[in-house]
Amino acid sequence: MINPTINISVAGENSLILYLADNADSKVAAQIQSVTALITANLGPMLIDIIPSYASILVIYDAHLTDHFAVYKEIQKAMTIHANSGDILASKVDSKLVKLPVYYGTDSGPDLENLASNARLSVEEVINIHQSIEYRVYAIGFAPGFAYLGEVDERIAAPRLSTPRQRVPRGAVAIADRQTAVYPSISPGGWNLIGLCPTLMFDPNAEPTMPVKTGDRVQFESIDEQTFIKLGGDLSSFGDLK
Repeated sequence: MINPTINISVAGENSLILYLADNADSKVAAQIQSVTALITANLGPMLIDIIPSYASILVIYDAHLTDHFAVYKEIQKAMTIHANSGDILASKVDSKLVKLPVYYGTDSGPDLENLASNARLSVEEVINIHQSIEYRVYAIGFAPGFAYLGEVDERIAAPRLSTPRQRVPRGAVAIADRQTAVYPSISPGGWNLIGLCPTLMFDPNAEPTMPVKTGDRVQFESIDEQTFIKLGGDLSSFGDLK
């Protein structure tokens, strides 16, 4: 740590990491987004990359143009501006609301019925609760396009599966603890699957490559099977996931 009054640590020969909180929540996610925008503007061409996460920001800079101490001062400046004008800044940061269609059901979400039973709710109640909330994108990780969204209503929060699946299809909408996500590609996974989303969460040929970024808001919208297929969805990959 460079200064005891602000939690910034050296992360590498040309990188610093800033910790804003111990745990993530929607308020911290908004702070992460506005501070990230400030640091990006302050560093300009000196910045190689900036990676926001749950409660931290990794800043990677060009060591030929600057050094740890100069970058630290710019980060501290961004934090001071945010402390004085955080609410105003948050309103100006490009935090968009992304609506994602979901085909919920026992044929598209093999864990939906069990999750509802454990929560002592009907399947319809779980669906309504899941799609009634605006979620914040806390972080992008695990795989390109895998957006960790929070926080799930505690009534439908569910622990990870005791035995992860070896294959979860692309587009699977899932819940684990107080987070929800859409699997961007076929991969192993231990989250509870409750539906399918036809929207591509990562497309290397698109610009931007992902429909969401850290700090954005996401809301799910229930669609029927016919609409799901019309939007490019495919149910065939779920045949062996029971």
